Amino acid sequence: MPVQSKEILNLAVAAAEDKKAMNIVALDLQGISLIADYFVICHGNSDTQVNAIMTEIRKRVQEKGGIIRGIEGTDTARWVLMDLGDVIVHIFHRDEREYYNIERLWSDAKVVNL
Repeated sequence: MPVQSKEILNLAVAAAEDKKAMNIVALDLQGISLIADYFVICHGNSDTQVNAIMTEIRKRVQEKGGIIRGIEGTDTARWVLMDLGDVIVHIFHRDEREYYNIERLWSDAKVVNL
């Protein structure tokens, strides 16, 4: 049985929390975008922390049978994008998060209470 998007969302958030990701925000995109059901946005304070957050999310999703469709940005660890199907995870370095401010771009989306 495929893993549901809400479960993937919860796995990604829990993994990010365990690696001390900062300012974790989940946006509900259902009915707003065909890209995904949810965005998870967070940041780390160093390249090492950004990669640690990504690694932990990948591990937990795979352990539950979820599919990682793609991961981009690990070479610089300034903005790592994880495609988990119906959940897209954005892991920024703190400087890039402030610069890109993608929460503003998706301001129509509801924030999910975590």
